[in-house]
Amino acid sequence: MFEQLGLIGCGLMGGSFALALKRAGLVKRVVGYSKSPSTTERARQLGVIDVEAPSALLAVSGADIVLLAVPVAATEATLKAIRHLVNRDMLIMDVGSTKRDVIDAARRVLRENVGSFVPCHPIAGKEASGVEHADADLYANRQVIITPIERTQVAQLNRAREVWEALGCQVQQMSPEAHDSAFAAVSHLPHLIAFALVNGISAQPQGQDFLALAGPGFRDFTRIAASEPKMWRDILMANKQELLEQSQLFQQTLQAMQALIEAGNGEALEELIAQASQLRSDWRMGARKA
Repeated sequence: MFEQLGLIGCGLMGGSFALALKRAGLVKRVVGYSKSPSTTERARQLGVIDVEAPSALLAVSGADIVLLAVPVAATEATLKAIRHLVNRDMLIMDVGSTKRDVIDAARRVLRENVGSFVPCHPIAGKEASGVEHADADLYANRQVIITPIERTQVAQLNRAREVWEALGCQVQQMSPEAHDSAFAAVSHLPHLIAFALVNGISAQPQGQDFLALAGPGFRDFTRIAASEPKMWRDILMANKQELLEQSQLFQQTLQAMQALIEAGNGEALEELIAQASQLRSDWRMGARKA
């Protein structure tokens, strides 16, 4: 059991982690800080945190476990705010959707104490943000990717794994590079496409009329377009290189299918559709590769 969780970022991800840790009996006290004082106050009112901290540094004071639940672009500034209280015995984790930029920030700021930091990415979330949507079950039965570096302490790596597993997560370890490449394909590119599709339709003269006719297929396909704008701006920019590579590959596949339609080659088009249909039918979220 941990004595104190220092929670920096009391929104959906951070709040859900605090609630899950409390329910599992893994922490005695949660001290929280958010950039907006009203968010921190609301988190206390909802029982997500026990104590409001006026700064990130004071949220970390006395903590033996720290979670950074801030936008990836805010990682470096957050680490700078707390670095004077970071020590080798403290477990520090994040929940960012990109890892190389986060790790680079941790190397620059934490220096000799970077071994206390275990980069994490829980594959969980909702379109709705804010502490009001915090849910102790958010992480249950979800994958969590851990991307340690050569200086990550083995003891802290093991503690991080144990924490997530205690919350009912499936923990997988990857290199930061492999992580960012994979999630450019299966997360960041789908969000980019959803944003572009909705904007592309709405920009047409009859766009609003078209949207009024959309049904369940459009709803399901574009669900992620309702995601938080600033957070996704940061993610897409942070993983720019990998995302652009995946975008180019997608455009090649799209253009190949467009060419078949233009040529009237329905048989070849059907084969590609059947291939995608079978792959999607066989896919199961969180299933490990055979």
